[in-house]
Amino acid sequence: MARFEIHSADMAIMGEKPATADILFQMGLDSACGRHGTADLVTAHKWFNIAALKGCADAARYRKEISVEMTSRDIAAAQRSAREWLSMH
Repeated sequence: MARFEIHSADMAIMGEKPATADILFQMGLDSACGRHGTADLVTAHKWFNIAALKGCADAARYRKEISVEMTSRDIAAAQRSAREWLSMH
């Protein structure tokens, strides 16, 4: 079985199939804990936000939890980034 690791938004869509809520949620977890470098709560919030929109209840809960550690400016940046990603995908 092949294993794909997704490190960027460009890789979030493979072929014709859109990324699932589970994949997007995992990307949020990876960003929040710094799995591929430094932890990035803005990026984590973005992925959790998109995963939540696709129906992942855990993503909504994690997004809320990390938002208390973020400034309003960070949250706005994450939301803007999520909107941009959604408009492209």
